[in-house]
Amino acid sequence: MSHTVVTTRTTTTTSSSSADGGFLNLGYIRTFPGLLKLAQVVTLLIAFLCIHCAPGWTDLSAFRYFEVVTVWFLIAFLIFLLMYILRLQSKIPCINWTLTEFLHYAVGTILVFIASIVAAVKSGGHSALVAGSVFGFIATFLLAISLWTSYKVTCGSQPTSAAV
Repeated sequence: MSHTVVTTRTTTTTSSSSADGGFLNLGYIRTFPGLLKLAQVVTLLIAFLCIHCAPGWTDLSAFRYFEVVTVWFLIAFLIFLLMYILRLQSKIPCINWTLTEFLHYAVGTILVFIASIVAAVKSGGHSALVAGSVFGFIATFLLAISLWTSYKVTCGSQPTSAAV
């Protein structure tokens, strides 16, 4: 009499957080939105430092406004950058991060643009103040690009009820 023996093996694999990149998402910095956020943070920092370290302000209130606006959005976009690097947006799902970013970009584009115009008009030919306003305009351009890409994600091709 012949006997047949069947042997089965069960293999269990577990995936840890290090398999998908670990705690940090450093690959985000190499993406277009990551590079854009990094460029915005650096440009706003340079604009702030140019105005803050410039001697001989002619109109204190205009440049204080520029400093407040650039520092506020520098911190806001640095938080967004760190949030994506540390993968915090997936840990806090109760906030619509895409819409939040879109609103920050919209308000930031307008306020940084106004602050750059005021700084350019009140600069009086001081090179550091002119450089600060130029970096403010560059930051405005970068914010407008982020606003446009964020708009395409937030309000882009939505299905209509007519197709249903």
